[in-house]
Amino acid sequence: MQKNFFLPIQLRKLKVALILLIIGIFSVASLRAQGRKTISGYITDASTGEQLIGVNVYDSKNGIGISSNEYGFYSLSMPSGACELRVTFIGYEIQRLAFNLNADTTINFKLSTQAVEFEEVEVTAEVPKVEQSQMSVVDLPLKQLDKIPVILGEPDILKVIQLLPGVQSGTEGTSGIYVRGGAADQNLFLLDGVPVYNVSHLFGFFSVFNPGSVKSVKLYKGGFPARYGGRLSSVMDVRMKEGNDQEFKGDVSIGLISSRINLEGPLIKGKSSFVLSARRTYVDVLSRPFIAMINAGMEDTRVRGGYFFYDLNGKLNYKFSDRSRLFLSAYLGHDKLYAKEDYAYTNENYNYETQTTETQKYEEKIDMDINWGNRIAALRWNYVLSNKLFSNTTVTYSRYRFNTNYDYVSHNVTTDHKDYDKFDYFSSIRDFSAKVDFDYSPHPDHAIKFGTGYTLHCFKPGVQSEKIASVDTVYSTSTPGNTINANEAYLYIEDDMNIGERCKINAGLHFSAFNVQGKTYLSLQPRISARYKLYDNVSLKASYAKMDQHVHLLSTSAIDLPTDLWVPVTDDLAPPVSHQVALGTSIRLPYTLDMTVEGFYKDMSNLIAYKDGASFSATASTNWDEKVELGEGWAYGVEFMLEKTVGQTTGWLSYTWSKSERQFDEINNGEVFPAHYDRRNDISFVMTHVFSERFDVGMTWVFSTGNAVTLGAYEYPLLPGSPNVDGTIIPKDYGGRNSYRMPSYHRMDIGMNFHKVKKRGVRTWNISVYNAYNNQNPFMLKWGTKHIKTETTDEYGNVFYSTKSKNVLQQVSLFPIIPSISYSFKF
Repeated sequence: MQKNFFLPIQLRKLKVALILLIIGIFSVASLRAQGRKTISGYITDASTGEQLIGVNVYDSKNGIGISSNEYGFYSLSMPSGACELRVTFIGYEIQRLAFNLNADTTINFKLSTQAVEFEEVEVTAEVPKVEQSQMSVVDLPLKQLDKIPVILGEPDILKVIQLLPGVQSGTEGTSGIYVRGGAADQNLFLLDGVPVYNVSHLFGFFSVFNPGSVKSVKLYKGGFPARYGGRLSSVMDVRMKEGNDQEFKGDVSIGLISSRINLEGPLIKGKSSFVLSARRTYVDVLSRPFIAMINAGMEDTRVRGGYFFYDLNGKLNYKFSDRSRLFLSAYLGHDKLYAKEDYAYTNENYNYETQTTETQKYEEKIDMDINWGNRIAALRWNYVLSNKLFSNTTVTYSRYRFNTNYDYVSHNVTTDHKDYDKFDYFSSIRDFSAKVDFDYSPHPDHAIKFGTGYTLHCFKPGVQSEKIASVDTVYSTSTPGNTINANEAYLYIEDDMNIGERCKINAGLHFSAFNVQGKTYLSLQPRISARYKLYDNVSLKASYAKMDQHVHLLSTSAIDLPTDLWVPVTDDLAPPVSHQVALGTSIRLPYTLDMTVEGFYKDMSNLIAYKDGASFSATASTNWDEKVELGEGWAYGVEFMLEKTVGQTTGWLSYTWSKSERQFDEINNGEVFPAHYDRRNDISFVMTHVFSERFDVGMTWVFSTGNAVTLGAYEYPLLPGSPNVDGTIIPKDYGGRNSYRMPSYHRMDIGMNFHKVKKRGVRTWNISVYNAYNNQNPFMLKWGTKHIKTETTDEYGNVFYSTKSKNVLQQVSLFPIIPSISYSFKF
């Protein structure tokens, strides 16, 4: 009773603290802004009309500047009088503008791409890392994406993200990421601001992010801005293209197992545009001749099967005026794995009463398919409230679902009797959200962001039904999928501020409230990231961030299958919480090199893990919270990255040393054990070189320490000598949890692009080799049996042979050397 009494008081105190903070920041910023004039507007690509993110607008006369926001909008306040603007962005020509500023002014800049590519040009870029207040953040170089070789020649954002320091991949066959010792479900993936719950297709060959529709990718590993929340370890913010509003453009790509097409163009030139991207694999089509060969040898059996997925991305935008713009974006992804078999046979039975042989004809059918996929949509309205205040209002929908069906029918054609077994399983998660975000630029020393949002989560962990009929007996079971609704609300404020010429700080607060099963969890999460410039090319950085998470992913397999279940925190299991601190330095070196070194420490509480021997099958999804333990974890390490983003030769070298551990009172006898993806060493080397407009190459090499795994073998009741007569399965002890290391992983990939300018566009042939030196990398370890033959001779010279068997550990590998070729055409 006392807890419930004080809860509203605590909530009011938190709200009052936030209101006072907002008023204080706005008051100080407004006082500093008096006597100044403001230049504001949008920055776009001159040839496409795409809004450009992170363009640097700098007034060299007064020594102040600002960058355009996520929607291409900028606002710069400065003293009245003469000003000299310099607008720079990597890959674009510099724009300069000198004039007298006597009143608030709107200027929209249209940047043109650099015409000279292989000669010395003035180097321009986004805000250098030594200048940024934010740390532990990476902008993915999308212009290099097509040049970096990956499996089957298909560019993929997540595969490239895995090459960055502090980011680990799983085993082969997965496309998930593990950031700074965190689990796979501790990463927030946003597509145009909408959460995506399942980001991989089968076996991790591809992620759901079609590179043809993506404009920018930013990964936060720590020092999180206050506007983000809901996960412990990372945020990956992916923004889709708006579409070319000047002319119709497109590209088509045809690979070994997939093809894609991207189209964009104006609906109303200069006012409205669209972008549409589609991709599909055709493994199911390619496998049909081989399946036909199998069927050719079996007269009474017909086998069919396959796998495919498709992605559809679309976006529309309409410009009402320079102040008002509307955007509608959507994504639809679907995977299907299926197998069908029809089998006919005859059975002869001798009837002793009639002393005749009866022939009966049977037909059996098996039909199994697994379907899963995401659907998201976002309606966004940008409105410039004033030359200093920009607003973005968004409503979104996100849905992920998984469905499996199994039908077996045995039909006695002679007697017209049918036996059947039908099984269905379904799970899903749906989000309905609304939010409003503001960018306020009262002064060049302050870039303030604040906003609020609400989400209704609808969890359906599992709906299961089974029906079995045999002879005259019908057996049916059904597990109703009770929908669990949860309400989440948040508000935040952050300020990216300059304190003097050398110090810059991004500070903010994120407040969240999560209500589920009648219980409300409140959390106030402070965030701060600071930069201090020792010299013009050297800066020190530090950050602290508290993060909360309100969802769990129940993993049931080691490979990338969609059977994992998303479930919310409960009234008994509190939300996981992380505290992360980081310290580092950024150095701008000669030859346009950037070097960053960061050390981090992350403490995590209220983590969940399966109890020893627990299993989360479909039938166990309704009482999953009874089969987990709460514990804590921590991770720490050092990251190094040397990067070159300008010139004909680009790429990076990264190294990460890290450690990630867990502790649960009822697991591993309460002793500390390494997390599954605890790896001491990760090395990535990525290099691309453009020889000419017609030819470029790319190469990657990766090395990592093996994952930590638990070894175990089991004795079953029916095995001779087995002591478990009660029918239980007794595990043999081969050490503690995750006490064994898999072999190290290393691999080299090589790719080449051959371009040729045609009459109507540019043709490109890509030739790539995955795992170029054919290293047998570990996917999993399993116990096998090795037979040892021994020979003995008795005293009379007789030779006897005996065979002994013993358990041995065997490595399973997935991908050998894989060459690939693809064709693409841009028009």
